Amino acid sequence: MIAEILSTGDEVLSGALIDSNSAYIAQVLEEAGLEVVRHSTVGDDLDAISSIIKEIGVRADIAVVTGGLGPTTDDITAAAAAYAAGVEMCLDEDALKTVENFFEKRKRLMNPLNKKQAMLPKGSECLDNPVGSAPGFVMKIGKCYFFFLPGVPYEMKKMLLETVIPRIYEIYGGIREYSIIKNISTFGLTEAAVNEHILPVIDEFGGIKFGLRATFPEIHVKLYARGKDQNQTVKLLDEACATIIKKLGYNVLSPEGESMEVVVGKLLKNNNATIAVAESCTGGLISDMLTNVSGSSDYFLFSGITYSNDSKINVLGVLEATIQRFGAVNEETAKQMAIGARKISGATYGLSTSGIAGPMGGTENKPVGTVCMGLATPDEVKGFTFNFNFLNRMMNKKIFAVTALDLIRKELIASHNGAALSGAYV
Repeated sequence: MIAEILSTGDEVLSGALIDSNSAYIAQVLEEAGLEVVRHSTVGDDLDAISSIIKEIGVRADIAVVTGGLGPTTDDITAAAAAYAAGVEMCLDEDALKTVENFFEKRKRLMNPLNKKQAMLPKGSECLDNPVGSAPGFVMKIGKCYFFFLPGVPYEMKKMLLETVIPRIYEIYGGIREYSIIKNISTFGLTEAAVNEHILPVIDEFGGIKFGLRATFPEIHVKLYARGKDQNQTVKLLDEACATIIKKLGYNVLSPEGESMEVVVGKLLKNNNATIAVAESCTGGLISDMLTNVSGSSDYFLFSGITYSNDSKINVLGVLEATIQRFGAVNEETAKQMAIGARKISGATYGLSTSGIAGPMGGTENKPVGTVCMGLATPDEVKGFTFNFNFLNRMMNKKIFAVTALDLIRKELIASHNGAALSGAYV
């Protein structure tokens, strides 16, 4: 079945509001077995909306439309649908009950303007909105079933999953084709390098669609499999995933698309290990990433943003002579920072960063993008130096932070496998 997605609203069209709805709807529809072929966006214009609805009605089997179901004068999607279908607008009693119930449950007085939300195209069917004031509706225009949903993401998501998908199955007699998506997250290779590694896999598994998505500084490999036999489709996708993971090796973070901080958190937890972080150039970004993961209190013990040399000396115990001799951006300084963080907290691992995020502050010997890191383990302390060529301060901070987390990730993997972290893994 062919599906299209239509977003309405001047704010979406102008870019003032990011259209996250369409991405979510596309993913849900694909997983439900539909083939999404087009996304469209139009402003709050009656003729524009009705025109695109007519076009979709000729092309698609299913369409999901979001936005323009509110009580204000610029909410005209229902009227545009009626115009496209050549029918009148009329008061829908079910829709009116939905609107009234919304205000009754919240013990609020309903504004007379909200009655407008119960005006639906004649012949359409109301779709209850359990969490908002705007009811949706479904109607057939041309050969296509249109599902009109509110633009508020929380309301749209709940109605899509609980009402729209079951209704699509009801209309078409269940799933005709299975659509399964896999997302493999990677780090350490450029998009071009990842593409080069997986080209043979693309040729080998011709029945699967491949895509790359850059979410700096990670690269995600997306695999889309579609088939009428669920077991065969799953088997084919699993084989392709296993082949890609083998090709990319240690650069694979997760076959489930998990981020670096989630993967590191799971490894720490599985190893009954804890971590403490001393940050200079990353300014607390590593700590923020780690603690954004639910349950991080099980393994995250300490964070010190020791930006100045004095704080490195007085808080972490870095020797003043070390900084005088080598400078703040040096492996020896980073190593002592990591030791200090581990000593203060009693953590299994201490991790540190000290570098030049830019755009100012670089020298010929230590250009912008230079970062030194320390990793203190129960057995030893290691120092690392990396050079990145980003001139953007935030990009440098981000890749510094993720690279530091990658060190602990590889250390935990190597420790589990009985090997030491070395240049082969970095």
